[in-house]
Amino acid sequence: MGTYENCQLCPRHCGVNREAGQRGYCGETAELRIAFAGIHNGEEPSLKGRGGSGTIFLSGCNLGCAFCQCFQISHGRGLFEKKLISHETSRAVDTGEFAEICLTLQEKGAENINIVTGSHAAPAIAKGFEAARLQGLVIPALWNSSGYDGAETLDILENFVDVYMPDLKTLDSSIAAKFSNAPDYPEHAAAAILKMMEYRELRFDQNDVMLSGVIIRHLIIPGFLENTRQVLKWFAENCIGRAQISLMTQYTPAKIPGNKTTIPERLVSNEEYEEVFSILDEFGIYDGFCQELTSDTIWLPDFNRPNPFPPGISEPVWHWANGAPVL
Repeated sequence: MGTYENCQLCPRHCGVNREAGQRGYCGETAELRIAFAGIHNGEEPSLKGRGGSGTIFLSGCNLGCAFCQCFQISHGRGLFEKKLISHETSRAVDTGEFAEICLTLQEKGAENINIVTGSHAAPAIAKGFEAARLQGLVIPALWNSSGYDGAETLDILENFVDVYMPDLKTLDSSIAAKFSNAPDYPEHAAAAILKMMEYRELRFDQNDVMLSGVIIRHLIIPGFLENTRQVLKWFAENCIGRAQISLMTQYTPAKIPGNKTTIPERLVSNEEYEEVFSILDEFGIYDGFCQELTSDTIWLPDFNRPNPFPPGISEPVWHWANGAPVL
């Protein structure tokens, strides 16, 4: 199922021996570290259905975006060389505990198991899903990633993931370099998404909950509508009929400790929101979702709380500080 020795899981190809305790750009060793698991009702309608999405938030990330809203758990050595902040809000679990978390989410009525930002942990996640299925896990597995997924990661997951939900943040290498420290992001994310669509075709149950397929997320950045236009043009040329689009308007100028990157200091405007719909019409994109525009940021997560999200959005099942899942 893959290895962490001479790690080549993501496009950074760090080559470190994570089995021996070395850390790659993601800030992680071979340990599988989890921050939170719960029933999430804020995902796309075709994912949350009636029971909600069973989210599992991992620590660490192979990007480290300058405005990441989950920086408490995502930012490891990427931006914090001296301090692994993500390890203050996560705990290592073994295969058995991961499987138990999955089964608890299923017992709670989750429509799927939603792995959030797990690109650096694909081997452990594959083993965990294998163990969970042997113990009775039957709901779909959802891969919720930044899109910066390497070929090795996708090969490891092919037999375990039913629904892929990658970001397509940008197709502009200068934007990828500025905000994500990954100038090669566009080429790798596009290649990963094309491969994901080859793996899984769109398929839904009687309640229009996705059982198989690809949803491509794109975060609209204030002042960067041309970036969104490029992404939607690529989607129209490559993905219509093969995937759904999900446009996110929740950009927030997150105050990340130690971050010196200049980022937009405002939310998406009403004018930008309307312009996005014009772009969708221009390219004939009608199958997907567009998040409602809001100035309320109460939903921003705080992983120091037992429930990082507001009660109406999330129901806790497991938290890094509380130990075993709660049935």
